[in-house]
Amino acid sequence: MTEKELQTLLEDMTLQEKIDQMFQVVGMFYIKDNTGIESGPAQELGVTPEDFDMAGSILGITGAQRLMDVQKRYMKKQPHHIPMLFMADIIHGFRTIFPMPLAQGAMFEPELSEKCASVAAKEAAVSGLHVTFAPMCDLVRDARWGRVMESTGEDPYLNSRYAAAMVRGFQGDDMKAPGKVCSCVKHFAGYGAAEAGRDYNTVELSEHTLREYYLKAYQEGISAGAGMVMTSFNTLNGIPASVNRRLMRDILRGEMGFDGVLISDYGALRESVVHGCSADDREAAEKGIRAGVDIDMMTGVYSANLKSLVEEGKVDEKLIDESVMRILTLKNRLGLFENPYKDADPEQEKEVILCGEHRQLAREAAQKSFVLLENDGILPLDLKKKTAFIGPYVESRELISSWAVTGKTEDCVTIREAVEELPDMENVVFCADATDLDKAREAAREADTVVLAIGESYRQSGEAASRGMLDVPAEQMELLRAVSAVNGNVVVVLFNGRPLDLREVKERAKAVLEVWFPGTEGGHAILDVLTGKVSPSGKLPMSFPYCVGQVPVYYNHFSTGRPQQKGADAGYVSRYLDIPNEPLYPFGYGLTYTAFDISPVALDKKEMKTGEKLTARVSVKNTGKTAGTETVQMYIQDVSASVARPVRELRGYQKVVLEPGEEKEAAFEIDEAMLAFLRDDGTVGSESGRFRVWIGSSSETENEAEFTGIFED
Repeated sequence: MTEKELQTLLEDMTLQEKIDQMFQVVGMFYIKDNTGIESGPAQELGVTPEDFDMAGSILGITGAQRLMDVQKRYMKKQPHHIPMLFMADIIHGFRTIFPMPLAQGAMFEPELSEKCASVAAKEAAVSGLHVTFAPMCDLVRDARWGRVMESTGEDPYLNSRYAAAMVRGFQGDDMKAPGKVCSCVKHFAGYGAAEAGRDYNTVELSEHTLREYYLKAYQEGISAGAGMVMTSFNTLNGIPASVNRRLMRDILRGEMGFDGVLISDYGALRESVVHGCSADDREAAEKGIRAGVDIDMMTGVYSANLKSLVEEGKVDEKLIDESVMRILTLKNRLGLFENPYKDADPEQEKEVILCGEHRQLAREAAQKSFVLLENDGILPLDLKKKTAFIGPYVESRELISSWAVTGKTEDCVTIREAVEELPDMENVVFCADATDLDKAREAAREADTVVLAIGESYRQSGEAASRGMLDVPAEQMELLRAVSAVNGNVVVVLFNGRPLDLREVKERAKAVLEVWFPGTEGGHAILDVLTGKVSPSGKLPMSFPYCVGQVPVYYNHFSTGRPQQKGADAGYVSRYLDIPNEPLYPFGYGLTYTAFDISPVALDKKEMKTGEKLTARVSVKNTGKTAGTETVQMYIQDVSASVARPVRELRGYQKVVLEPGEEKEAAFEIDEAMLAFLRDDGTVGSESGRFRVWIGSSSETENEAEFTGIFED
């Protein structure tokens, strides 16, 4: 439809019809007998059964035929035959599940995540869906927060690149195209900074920190064309995000240029009452529409109150018209007016979902997401030696995280299944019962090498899964202690949705391979890496704390006026008395099966002026005996500025693949935009002065050079 046709349609709609376009409910009400709605959910939400019938969108149900049937029934009742939007949480895969987002961050390869998102979109679209609530662009620094697994980590630059890549993967150049869905950037804004790492909690961020670090990934997702943004549950500056007019109208729409659909998170408008910022649902509706929230997810706040607010003159109907026009425009961008079913196709659904090509991509992504934290020469495995695979994850299919809501564990390949596909495995034994310590000891005692597959349950991370302690579950630590007491050659394969306290694991294992929640092809990918078929190449996208007392801990912190100097034992400095300041494993850290030598940083000049660029180079050489990939990372520090700057910030990276003895140059171009920041006067720009540049294998590299920036005011 043309914009003029959409405007004509809008003008012909009744006020209540428009308001119902702004109402979203869960899809279960559309696949069951609706006779109980009047005395059930409609009564609870304060709306009528007719509002349910006319709701403009639903979430949480899938299946091509099912959604086609829902759409057909809906459009028959809808006065203007406006199609319904179908939405769902397709976070890291639809049925073919890829590594969880934090694990994808470890790939340091947004281009691969773009491919994964494209596959997820294709499977979701053919199953009848139009919108996915992804990517989550929240910056995360506190491992206690369960939803760190849904982010790509602690670094604004890396997160920004992933946000844009995932939006492009889901939507392509045209979300109307076959196999594409609308992408929803979430949660706006600052949700990753929930106090104490406790979900749904208050967020306290200075304006500088919000803008300089937390808003950047959202901006990149929006700039990539995301058709939808979701509000966050938290307060910001004391105001719940969903009714925060300055945040949504001024910053999101005004400054960031977002012109798409703004949807509340589940029940978030009504929660403004619980926050104490709305007296009741009626006030929540008024504040929500003034803030520019277009769709009320799963409450009756809008449907039950907006009409009377308009009729009483408390809300201008133009605000509702603006929201409804954005909703109609999104439906039009998806091509639903021409084809209400879009890509839904029961026959294609059978062919596309979990096809071999999709599984192969899931295997590749998992391989590249694994981070080798420790290796005392025990890896890669030699399965000709007697090897005992012990622990609950040896045979577990729960490899897909709590946010793979459309995934199925029965689709997952276990470690044992992957091992048993190999020939001549007579030297391999399995012991998957974590509670039978005697059997585990016996298997370990008789083996040359133990592969111990342990970690968090998928239920221990994700939404509403905050943890005050970051330990590996106690039962599994007992298993590690029992096994390591009788066999010193232990390889820990670690499953988890967040950084954990791994001090004891590090002490008791000769190798530690972080595999996160790896997805459908997890078992195959793990064996590929353990046996050296593929060399591990992942790098940590989030620091692993020494212990929970450090969190939030992140690499790009400020110096403070009294920093602790490495190797110094000074008294009155910023430090702990009982633990180190540094994390156990820093951002950007990860080993391989080979060794790399990185030359000193060479700059092509020592001064950079306005309009100029500078190139920093290193030579990377594989000094080991096997091929491998090194992710070479460049960090920059503005030494002195009008506001304090981080001790270093990631400003570039390159993945260098080298055969043994091979050497390649890695060159990084530095321009003035890389040096820009939010200055003391509120403007964004660079300042003249000294700059340090580091290039190395992690955020702790000391391979440094300096240059001077001379910039016009």
